[in-house]
Amino acid sequence: MKVKVLSRNPDNYLRETKRDIHKVPRNYDPTLHPFEAPREYIRALNATKLERVFAKPFIGSLDGHRDGVNCLAKHPHQLSTLVSGSYDGEVKVWDLTRRECISSIQAHDGFVQGLCAVPDGSSFLTCGTDKTVKQWSINEEGRINPEPVVTLLGKTVFQQIDHSLGHNSFATCGEQVDIWEVDRAEPVRSFTWGVDTVHAIKFNPIETHILAGCAVDRSILLYDMRGSAPLRKVILKLKSNALAWNPMEAFIFTVANEDYNLYTFDMRKLSMPLNIHKDHISAVLDVDYSPTGKEFVSGSFDKTLRIFPYDKGHSREVYHTKRMQRVSVVKWSLDNKYLLSGSMEMNIRVWKARASEKLGILKPREKSAFSYSEKLKEKFASHPQVRRIARHRHVPKMIYNGQKELRQIKTSQKRKEANVRAHSRPGTVPFVPEGKTKVIAEKE
Repeated sequence: MKVKVLSRNPDNYLRETKRDIHKVPRNYDPTLHPFEAPREYIRALNATKLERVFAKPFIGSLDGHRDGVNCLAKHPHQLSTLVSGSYDGEVKVWDLTRRECISSIQAHDGFVQGLCAVPDGSSFLTCGTDKTVKQWSINEEGRINPEPVVTLLGKTVFQQIDHSLGHNSFATCGEQVDIWEVDRAEPVRSFTWGVDTVHAIKFNPIETHILAGCAVDRSILLYDMRGSAPLRKVILKLKSNALAWNPMEAFIFTVANEDYNLYTFDMRKLSMPLNIHKDHISAVLDVDYSPTGKEFVSGSFDKTLRIFPYDKGHSREVYHTKRMQRVSVVKWSLDNKYLLSGSMEMNIRVWKARASEKLGILKPREKSAFSYSEKLKEKFASHPQVRRIARHRHVPKMIYNGQKELRQIKTSQKRKEANVRAHSRPGTVPFVPEGKTKVIAEKE
């Protein structure tokens, strides 16, 4: 005799947390839900409001330096290890999880101008105003050997240092750009192009033989280690202070400029920037890309950090505190979750990359709720109410008044140009893209 038995898995009809609550089956036929769009709009509005309520980006600070923080370096393999250098020549290694200093050394007599980690994580390099480059070994616990492994003497003051990710060589800049190898006392190659000082240098993380630098004559220089001369040069209206390569697109880089803006260039066409990123009200001092290449963070003389999408002209986030002075260096952590900033009041601060993100382990239902809210905010992002709440930021009075003044200047310039065009012969005052007005010359 055959007996037919119904068998049901409890997971199919019971909730995962409270096992006495039954799941309710839903029919997703749109004709049965005529108020779906208004309901989702209200949910998107509430999700946007809650995002602003829970936006608390500041995590903590690292105190211990006795002078302004000038440079930071991320450990290539350990997310919790950070190396910092200050204006008094001191280098410290920090444990970010415990927010405390692991070890400290007096590395240079004078400023620590540059700092970078060797790709294998076994050591890091420093350069200073005492015309020396030093290599320091560091163990897995973050302890620094008090004696340098290698000391290289230069003829002039070094301004910055960076290590190639694909080669056993590093570059320094100053009166000229030098390519070094650790086991040689003299530079392997030197580049000059009629420039007094190159004050920033960065290797391309993908095309590891390409590097770019910023010089005091307002130029941006491109070099190839395999060649004997610099590749290209583009001159802007004002000096660029720092440079960062996009880690996902080998030919894209962004420079932080003295004219309050950041410029994203394609190295294949330097006659005009791809994008102009505005919002700062003072000189931009440093820039660093996220590991995904979709965003970058900038630090400015106006005492704020800003996060920009790489393809947008305005920032999506601004961070500031009452005590923070001008931000001299910024870094984006390798896990894409945190930002690090060093400023002139001897402090290193840790921030969340997404201000309202919940830290720690998320349960499956929390993950699905957050992803649902994100999709709703994305769907209704262009709605006036949602957009107004999402864009609004409280900023210090100085920033607010500075932005207002810059807007008035820009409006006045546009009005003047429109008046000149209206009272001139047609075609004599052409429309020129703003990007073309920023580049003075391009040389090869």
